[in-house]
Amino acid sequence: MQSVNFPQQVHRSSHDHPSTLGNIPSSLDDHGSLDDEDYNVKDTNLQLGERWPNGGRGWMSGGERFSSTYDLVEQMFYLYVRVVKAKDLPPSTLTSSCDPYVEVKLGNYKGRTKHIEKKLNPEWNQVFAFSKDRIQSSILEVFVKDKDMVGRDDYLGRVIFDLNEVPTRVPPDSPLAPQWYRLEDRRGDGKVRGDIMLAVWMGTQADEAFSDAWHADAASVYGEGVFNIRSKVYVSPKLWYLRVNAIEAQDVIPSDRNRLPELFVKGQVGNQVLRTRICPTRTTTPVWNEDLVFVAAEPFEEQLTITVEDHLHPTKDEVLGKITLPMTLFEKRLDHRPVHSRWFNLEKYGFGMLEADRRKELKFSSRIHLRICLEGGYHVMDESTMYMSDQRPTARQLWKQPIGILEVGILGAQGLLPMKMKDSRGSTDAYCVAKYSQKWVRTRTILDTFSPKWNEQYTWEVYDPCTVITLGVFDNCHLGSNAAARDSRIGKVRIRLSTLEANRIYTHSYPLLVLHPHGIKKMGELQLAVRFTTLSLANIFHIYGQPLLPKMHYLHPFTVNQVDNLRYQAMNIVATRLGRAEPPLRKEVVEYMLDVDSHMWSMRRSKANFFRIMSLFSGMITMGQWFNQVCHWKNPISSVLVHILFLILIWYPELMLPTLFLYMFFIGLWNYRFRPRNPPHMDTKLSWAEAVHPDELDEEFDTFPTSRSHDVVRMRYDRLRSVAGRIQTVVGDIATQGERFQSLLSWRDTRATSLFIVFSFCSAVVLYATPPRVVALVTGLYYLRHPRFRSKLPSVPSNFFKRLPARTDSML
Repeated sequence: MQSVNFPQQVHRSSHDHPSTLGNIPSSLDDHGSLDDEDYNVKDTNLQLGERWPNGGRGWMSGGERFSSTYDLVEQMFYLYVRVVKAKDLPPSTLTSSCDPYVEVKLGNYKGRTKHIEKKLNPEWNQVFAFSKDRIQSSILEVFVKDKDMVGRDDYLGRVIFDLNEVPTRVPPDSPLAPQWYRLEDRRGDGKVRGDIMLAVWMGTQADEAFSDAWHADAASVYGEGVFNIRSKVYVSPKLWYLRVNAIEAQDVIPSDRNRLPELFVKGQVGNQVLRTRICPTRTTTPVWNEDLVFVAAEPFEEQLTITVEDHLHPTKDEVLGKITLPMTLFEKRLDHRPVHSRWFNLEKYGFGMLEADRRKELKFSSRIHLRICLEGGYHVMDESTMYMSDQRPTARQLWKQPIGILEVGILGAQGLLPMKMKDSRGSTDAYCVAKYSQKWVRTRTILDTFSPKWNEQYTWEVYDPCTVITLGVFDNCHLGSNAAARDSRIGKVRIRLSTLEANRIYTHSYPLLVLHPHGIKKMGELQLAVRFTTLSLANIFHIYGQPLLPKMHYLHPFTVNQVDNLRYQAMNIVATRLGRAEPPLRKEVVEYMLDVDSHMWSMRRSKANFFRIMSLFSGMITMGQWFNQVCHWKNPISSVLVHILFLILIWYPELMLPTLFLYMFFIGLWNYRFRPRNPPHMDTKLSWAEAVHPDELDEEFDTFPTSRSHDVVRMRYDRLRSVAGRIQTVVGDIATQGERFQSLLSWRDTRATSLFIVFSFCSAVVLYATPPRVVALVTGLYYLRHPRFRSKLPSVPSNFFKRLPARTDSML
């Protein structure tokens, strides 16, 4: 299968420059240095859960404790004012009508609803929220005014509330019922015409009205920016794999009747375009039997377009037939059983403009044989396979019961750096996004502070403990009218659930680290409270023995290229759909959370992965060095003990495996004392981010295709050639050793093969006549012999093996 014309999913365009600190003023970009930064996860001692005042009048109407599920965040109190509607308002003497709006005033804070034109009985249904920590007044005033397009707005009436008398409401209590209040005149001397329906109560961030409320600390936001600062829960679209099996076609007539066509099938769903190979036989009845796999999202908006094309020459293909099919036409498959195939008539491309031609076409039409289905047994991967947060199949019927609950309290951030300039000073308007499974959450934006406090708690169902939750912090750049701005990334945190102990609350401060062209920078710290509650320990242990992905991934697996292409298509679809929500979760945010550019070349990542591999072999290397010291009697006591252990195992060989597993058992118990106390986090040393060369970072942040000068590109190309040359040498050495092993019996070197087969025959006779215990004893004592009986020259088997021929002589 060949793919053509993929959208810019694997390219990094110039406006997607990874240096998201581009909005940071240069005067603020040098804040901090590598020497004094702390990149470790810190344990925080925070007072979480409810802390209701007891007794007294104060802000609460009683001293009892209310129940709430917000026990992983700090309790924050808000005064809520719900403005529902008004009735019987007095009309203006000039227009005989009014354009009413409501203004809510609490101390220095003012909030207002939108005005409704020419309505004496308007409805607003809007909620205002005032943080208790910022209130400096004991009186709440609600004004009803008539908007005047020319002069000053007319006063219609007001309602006053004493905050000491405001009731308290905490979920799961039922919402406070709004009441009608008669409007008073300006001086409070008497009632005036008109009534307003209001509800005023004291609550917390657990209140249902919190997410949609107008917050007093965001009073400077206007227009569309009001919607962009609210908290929101999003759900990723339901993704399906659409499998199109192009089997064959009949009566495909080319425009040039004197030549047989070179036919192939092209399929398109939205921006996804795939094509089959060209039929190897030139014929009007081609056979392909090839699969094209697309990603489709519910609700289905795109249609499947199938065309049969004739390959005229390398730069031109001619469409001979076309058909467009809706997604609702296709069967949804849950397992590997094949679906029924169907014949579809092809509409001749560019034919049938006249009615007579159309009738003629219907009498004789080309046909294509297709087997199409929506795959419900696969998990559609829309994120990096290393940080998967969900492995369930698409079809809900195949889901198993959840094994636990993940609760995350997004408390706040500390020490954020200024991300943009506002009124000639640095400013940051931060919000946090969390993604796990199909559920995304976005906190509200806290304006103009480097230490925002969100204190919002969210819950997810967990179906597999070997998954990862990702949290990112961003700077909101859509508070005004600049729709083309891009939200800047401040940092990201990943937490793998399998590293969390069950039913324990983790309260930690995670460093927010971002790479930019000048190196690693700590952008601040994110404070989280995390709890993973398990429903059944037996179910979790059972999960560890199950396949990581649904069984269809193993019964009918995709190729590596297919997995990569489908993943990028799924990412694009998720980013597009979430970007259409209100408020939108923007494309740059979704791509950063899903690691859309993790496949791009990076010298830094290559070094980090190389040293990761070396660290894996370090244990074996250390063991080999220790064994070499034992063989050379560097420590006589250790060598004697190894000899004794060796003799015991030779005499009682049935103890070998039990001894090995018992050794691992005790090592595991010993390491339990040194187990990690904190969840793992971004390791700058492991990532090779602290000692990276500036030019390597500049190369990592380069666009694709490159935007650097020819001299820089030539220098990087030469550097890449030198690195690739060393890798090429290592790969060649590995191949040489393997070919030498093959040449033992290939008679490429007749003398070497003769020696080896004679040695093999003699060894077979000796081993047949000698007990295995004696062979093992002699071999072990030979390798453990004292240095006095050793030679510094290589051994005979090593010399023989190095003299064997390899295929390097045949290479150009």
